[in-house]
Amino acid sequence: MWRLKKVGHKAGRQGDSLEELKFKRREHEKALRQARRDRQLVSKRLLLNDDENHPGVTMDTNSGEQDVVSLFHKLQPSGPEREARLKALSKALRDPSAQITFIKQENGMHLLVGLLTGSDATCRLRAARCLHELSHSPHTNVAPAFLPATPYLLTYLSGQSTKFTELCLYTLGNLCPDSDVVREKLLAQGIIPALANCIENQRHNLAVVEAVGFTLSQLLQAKDAAEKIIPMVLASSLPSHLLSVLTPDPKFGLAPAIECAWCLHYISCSMKDNRVLLAHGALLQCSSLLVSLGGAVAEGNKEEGMELLICPLLRCVGNLLSSCPVKDLNTQVSDLRIVVALCALLQAYLQAQPALARESAWVLNNLTAHSSAFCSALLTLNLVPGLIQLLPFSQGINSMILRVLANVAHKKKEFCVQLARCGLLSALCATLKMADQEMVTLSMDVLFMLLVNGPQVAEFVRQGGLSLLEAIQYNSEGEIRQRATHLLEHHLLSYSTDCSLDNIPCS
Repeated sequence: MWRLKKVGHKAGRQGDSLEELKFKRREHEKALRQARRDRQLVSKRLLLNDDENHPGVTMDTNSGEQDVVSLFHKLQPSGPEREARLKALSKALRDPSAQITFIKQENGMHLLVGLLTGSDATCRLRAARCLHELSHSPHTNVAPAFLPATPYLLTYLSGQSTKFTELCLYTLGNLCPDSDVVREKLLAQGIIPALANCIENQRHNLAVVEAVGFTLSQLLQAKDAAEKIIPMVLASSLPSHLLSVLTPDPKFGLAPAIECAWCLHYISCSMKDNRVLLAHGALLQCSSLLVSLGGAVAEGNKEEGMELLICPLLRCVGNLLSSCPVKDLNTQVSDLRIVVALCALLQAYLQAQPALARESAWVLNNLTAHSSAFCSALLTLNLVPGLIQLLPFSQGINSMILRVLANVAHKKKEFCVQLARCGLLSALCATLKMADQEMVTLSMDVLFMLLVNGPQVAEFVRQGGLSLLEAIQYNSEGEIRQRATHLLEHHLLSYSTDCSLDNIPCS
């Protein structure tokens, strides 16, 4: 089934150390991606050196400032030992204090740029590794020192070496958040078309596609992204390439799709008008992939990392639905099984990840708000009883589900009758007793539609609804009290005086 594939050359040392390192890196990147569910998160990535794939190589990150100064001076003359010294320098530059020391060396960055653009391919790769280690620095004043290197890093995105291209991509991605000056320079130097060309030329290479997605996501999280960056992205070929990565082919791997899905999320949530993404078929593609993922989850297949793809897809679909013209909705979301998928996701993540369940309910709300077809699908596919059972849950899930049921009730009188048959009236008797004022208000809205549009009055009264509303009327204030009074005076009290309560038939 779906798998969050790992890129081979990101591994570390062999044996127990290798497994421990892989586990720590995997858990760290998983934590970073999970954190994005609740907020936009800028993160940095550090690719491990190829040399660390060999046994016996240690990861000493405390080489010290003095080693950096010594290596810098030894690197200036060319010679057969330059490669080994570059290798040592890249390891020394993992020490944050050594990073600051290096950029303070006169012509330090120019030395690396010279080696990066030289004729020796091995030294070019070693120099790129040194720059990558520097880009991972926690010090924000390191990024501006990269200005002499950025044109070359962008140029090498069109190179033939996959490892070199990936290294340049992650270096650029690490630089984007730290400096407005660097970001502006990268935009002026053409980072957007460079990324578009890179993903187009390397679309079959998982590692590079993932790296492009990471770098672009770093750019898209800038404060001025909506004004300066996203219009450039939408005018390029990037949207179509990002969408092409969202494939339900399990052989393609989850990691590239995760990065590209987050890019699409950052775009859709930043723009008031998502017509460009809709024109590219983003809603159709994202919803189709959700159908596939929801089907997998319903069958019990929850591979590692799957929820990290589901989250940005849900947000994309929810945002795009709010921008989609009602007349185009059935064309943009043509598969009615999307409601089945959303309900499956809601149930699957209810306990373990309630935030993800809430987002599934939110998308379901946006989907049913303007579509009778999807409301009908909830009823005909017998999904409503499962939703009703979730009304006791808190954390915003129950209120969102109640909004979905209100959408259904609002569409047709026949839907109200079917909702009552599914047990919604007895569920409303429970939600009307809740302390959550929003739930009580929403419950009375749904109750109003049921009482007006169907023969549900008798059933509600038989279940004690009359005394329940009377209690709300006398113990509440403001709008809730007014609603309770309106329901009693216009829909219930007149009914109770005309009917013998001992002989009320069930609806």
